[in-house]
Amino acid sequence: MPKMIDFLRSARTDVTALLLVCGAIGGFIASLLHIPMPWLTGSLALSAVVVRFSRHKLPQNFQFPNKIREIFIAVIGIMIGVQVHPAFLQDLPLIALSLTLMTLYVPVAHTINYLIYRRAGGYSPETAYFAAAPGGLMESLVIGEKHGADPILLALQQFLRVILVITVVPVAISLWIGSPVGSAAGLAQQLPTMSLPLWQMLPLLVITGVVGAMVGQRIKLPAGHLTGPLIAAALVNISGLVSLSLPVWLVVAAQIVIGVSLGMRFLNMGAALIMRGIGLSALSVSAMLGLGMLCALSLGWVTGQPLDVLLICFSPGGVTEMSLIALSLAANPAYVTLHHIYRIFLTVILMGFGAKYLTQDSSSS
Repeated sequence: MPKMIDFLRSARTDVTALLLVCGAIGGFIASLLHIPMPWLTGSLALSAVVVRFSRHKLPQNFQFPNKIREIFIAVIGIMIGVQVHPAFLQDLPLIALSLTLMTLYVPVAHTINYLIYRRAGGYSPETAYFAAAPGGLMESLVIGEKHGADPILLALQQFLRVILVITVVPVAISLWIGSPVGSAAGLAQQLPTMSLPLWQMLPLLVITGVVGAMVGQRIKLPAGHLTGPLIAAALVNISGLVSLSLPVWLVVAAQIVIGVSLGMRFLNMGAALIMRGIGLSALSVSAMLGLGMLCALSLGWVTGQPLDVLLICFSPGGVTEMSLIALSLAANPAYVTLHHIYRIFLTVILMGFGAKYLTQDSSSS
């Protein structure tokens, strides 16, 4: 009980609750305007505006509570896991082919981004290298700062990468298919029908999420708070013991929490810095999406897979956000999520090699 009280105090639940209300309002307005992924993008946009104009009134050193974000990341992991069926194994040859292409995509994208941030942005080699990482947001911040990268510029570019991708890709796909993706109604159509009453289903979801997250963190899975519950929910579903599903309101709440937590990243960044970062990020994201489109077109020609699904696989947004987009498209979200986990895994390995090279280069000079 004392630990819970300390957590509530440190989280400043009054401010957090107010920001979540703002996020919900932003998501609702975006849904009325038929904006793609409304509950995610709307909550992100309004919360970013609110914190920018009220930052002097917020408590000193206030941050969105990471524990709350992790809880709802686990919710999204479960949501993806319940989509996994035994037929998923039939796609293994296709998955092997696309992951091979992803192995080429990551270093090429990283190199292009490095040139953009180094030459167009004038960043130091360390900052440019870690800002250029096409994945592994938190890992790039931790490793980059340890090796001399500017933490403010690094955080700005990495967060803008995720935000621009999850904004641009749904809009582009909505234009492609002729209707906005990501509405609550669309999500409801993709989720399995609940086989148990809500009061019986919720305890099962909680147990699955907690066990999955604990195991995922213990064995150090990439994005363990997402992939642990995902695998746990998939195993429960495949076992046939019970068919898990989530109420739509819980999925919407997860999007609001993720959106607000991303919007909070603009709290301590100046307007001029943000605008310059947006320009550089626009170049970087355009290059990566163009490269991703080439990969998607190549795979589509060989495999016959839908272009929009393949483009999501090669779009360098966050695992959580891209999985939500996949779900709203009735794509196989587990298939998409696997690609993004692999992208992050490759990026982190590449950053490790690059960090050693940067250290040797700086010591020799």
